[in-house]
Amino acid sequence: MEHPTAEAVLQGVYTLYNNPNKQEKEKASRWLEEFQKSIHSWEIADQLLQQKHDLNSCTFAAQTMRNKIQNSFHELPESAHESLRQSLLEHISHITLETKPVIVTQLSLALADLALLMSSWRKPVATLLERFSSNPHMMYAVIELLTLIPEEINSRYLRLGANRRKDVLTELETDASLVGEYLLMCLMNCNDNEVLQTKILKCFAAWVQINAFNLSQIGDNMIVAYSFQLLTNVNTKAEIHDAATDCLCSLLQCLETNNNGNGLDVKLFNGILSLEEAYNMSVAQEDLDKSLNLCRLFTVLVESNLVKMVAGSEAVSPHYSIKGLELVLMCVGHYDFEVAEITFNMWYRLSEDLYQRNNETLTAHFKPYVERLIAALYKHCQMEADHEGLIQEEDSFKDFRFKVSEIIKDVIFIVSSISCFKQMFLILQSPNVTWESSEAALFIMENVARNILPEESETVPKVVEAILNLPDNCHIAIRYTSINILGELCDWIDSNPETLEPILNFLLCALQQKNGLATAAANALQSICSSCKKHMLGHINGLMEIARCLDGFEIQTESAIGLLKGISIIIGRLPGEQLTTAMQELCSFQVQALSQLTTGEDDGLGVKKDRHDPIFWVDRLASIYRHVNPTIPDTEVNPCVFVIVSNWNVLSRAMECYKNDSKIMERIVRCIRYAIRCVGKQAMPILEPLVKQIIIIYSGHNHSCLLYLGSILVDEFAGEPSCIQGLLNMLRAFIEPTFQVLQVENGLKNHPDMVDDFFRLVARFIQRSPFQLLQSPLVTPIIQCGLLACTLDHRDANLSVMRFFCSLLSYGRHDRATELRSIVHGILQQHGESLIMNLLYASVFCLHSYMLSDVADVFVEIKQLNPQQLDGYVRKAVDALPKKNSGGCMTVTNEQMIEFVESIVKSETPRAVTQALQEFARLYR
Repeated sequence: MEHPTAEAVLQGVYTLYNNPNKQEKEKASRWLEEFQKSIHSWEIADQLLQQKHDLNSCTFAAQTMRNKIQNSFHELPESAHESLRQSLLEHISHITLETKPVIVTQLSLALADLALLMSSWRKPVATLLERFSSNPHMMYAVIELLTLIPEEINSRYLRLGANRRKDVLTELETDASLVGEYLLMCLMNCNDNEVLQTKILKCFAAWVQINAFNLSQIGDNMIVAYSFQLLTNVNTKAEIHDAATDCLCSLLQCLETNNNGNGLDVKLFNGILSLEEAYNMSVAQEDLDKSLNLCRLFTVLVESNLVKMVAGSEAVSPHYSIKGLELVLMCVGHYDFEVAEITFNMWYRLSEDLYQRNNETLTAHFKPYVERLIAALYKHCQMEADHEGLIQEEDSFKDFRFKVSEIIKDVIFIVSSISCFKQMFLILQSPNVTWESSEAALFIMENVARNILPEESETVPKVVEAILNLPDNCHIAIRYTSINILGELCDWIDSNPETLEPILNFLLCALQQKNGLATAAANALQSICSSCKKHMLGHINGLMEIARCLDGFEIQTESAIGLLKGISIIIGRLPGEQLTTAMQELCSFQVQALSQLTTGEDDGLGVKKDRHDPIFWVDRLASIYRHVNPTIPDTEVNPCVFVIVSNWNVLSRAMECYKNDSKIMERIVRCIRYAIRCVGKQAMPILEPLVKQIIIIYSGHNHSCLLYLGSILVDEFAGEPSCIQGLLNMLRAFIEPTFQVLQVENGLKNHPDMVDDFFRLVARFIQRSPFQLLQSPLVTPIIQCGLLACTLDHRDANLSVMRFFCSLLSYGRHDRATELRSIVHGILQQHGESLIMNLLYASVFCLHSYMLSDVADVFVEIKQLNPQQLDGYVRKAVDALPKKNSGGCMTVTNEQMIEFVESIVKSETPRAVTQALQEFARLYR
């Protein structure tokens, strides 16, 4: 971009915000984006801030300055840092109470980020306080700055690096007393200005969160006392109530990882316990926001004490902090389920800790609390008495009940499933019980039913009998939840087969119902088929009849596919000839419809739109292929082969017909994948035509799913000598169109699925047929592509690249064939240095921390081949990395570099290498 003028930028901003012409707005937006990326934007943004032309231009200039500092600070030479600092301080000094908050925030962010990045600016907090603290008109701006500096320390945009971050935190700790004094002064002089009071609390919380304050001296802090005062006062406004809650929550979270509070934890605990009355008042006044805040505070109180609470409750008496659960349960009992939901993560954490410890005495201390939790959730799960029909999918209440299901499954071991089941059954037997109470009890029972032991004979038979004898006029929700319970009792039914036939008859009737019951029945049947395989064989005729009538039932698509899964599982247990006949018939319903679609003769498929979508039928066929799965020795003909080969022409025609549609192609390929997995090498009759077809389609339509299918073919057939050359030709045909896509600008980034599937294919080839691939000329361009793909921050794609390198390098080990070893050592000699260079650069600058374990596997493979080479490669790679960040601060010291190289070379396990990589990467982040 040529050097623009301030007037041109002003015109662009004016057009963006005021021109009614949409095309002109978009043109201005693109131009301004390019301007912000240019080196000239530093100077012009500064000019616009000085001119104060209008709100929009000032906002744009402030945002530009903040963006440049966050993302392009490296553009400025160190000699320009000081003038930028003076300029920003000057702009900040002109802020008044009338300045728009968005401009204050953007300018403050810019200066805060500069303070963190600019290593030559010593004691920035002290500088700001010295310059502005005596000016009462600057109070708002200074508090904003003091809030953002600690908040921005962990910003992922700044990449401060661990060394700089440590220095800054140390510096801020020394300034914390100054900040505390300033905030107290502001609190006393803000004249009850609620905006400033809120800002003060938020600022205090920000400094607490970075552990800047000495916790042993904070117990009597006036701001902490003021937070309690605000939460106790029924007249406190919402925003400042939020800030006071955040302030105390920050303190609790800080104490959770810090034991030097000198009694602050007990003081806070008792102070929060005293807020029970404030919570009760918020409920009485129906002030939901305050109830939510106090519930959050009570929950964080328990979470911050959780480790001590559980560890300290292993004795006869529980830890004192267990009282916090009383406050949490009080909140779970709130009339609005949104309040109860806040506590769910705490219950999950508690259950995880108790489960890991597996101590009955300890668990017993918490059992009464969990019993009360379930009782409260049962009440929350009740529908309105006048509710008709089932709960709609988009209803927030449906989402809440799903979360209740999850939390009950997490905590139920504490009270035992059968105990809960019996307790709910007692509710069902209560006189004059309402339908909504019954349904909620059944819902709780549904969530524990799968855990009930098969030998239970006291309560479950009564429940099953009651479900099978539900009156015709019972509420549909009761019938729906009862059907779900039968599905969850599938393991119990398997051990009590005498109940199977009446249950199946009940579900068959439900399949013919509408309004969601048929879908529930289909899901229940799938579960029973999966668990009761042996007993369901005798009902195969009934299941096939259900399959014939499937499109006559009002079943959701996923549930219909699930039902076909259940039927297919049973078919897979039939004797050979029967299996072929049944599978052929089950597939024929789907294949016939798909055939009609591909030939344009789909008039007979009905008026429903989804019946004319090939995915509808392909997914059904895929479910059958995936789940028939008979147990057949390799020496015998698989009874599924005849069906799969017979149906091949229709799938082949579908691929040709829909080759322009990536979504449909993915589903067809998935179906073919399951077909090949079903019969393995016995799919040989379709191998050659399939390979020819996918090569042709891929050359014109780069569907990455075809690469994935190629990897399946390699996995199944590369062990057959007669197939290897054909598969190698397939790989060769895939390479050129793949590289054409990936080699354009941002090609790797824009096509991670293609990277994932391509390197999965290559890795499979190396695993199944290493000689043929490693001796071919294809290996060099593949490795070069892999080297470029090391930096791709897409989890699956990067994992496939790393597995490719691991598979390749593994053939250099001593237990491999001599010829292979020499090839791999030659590859390492040629590409090893570039590989380590790219892996280390990716680990430091590109990949997420959780992805480094995959990179570590490659380091370990290289070490096993040649530790000396690894040492040399790592030293060169480390030496090539920048030693200073954009702010002029030392990113990594010589000692840290030496320590990292030694830790990598000495590490014996991937885990140790991962840890070394993560610690080294933190120096740059």
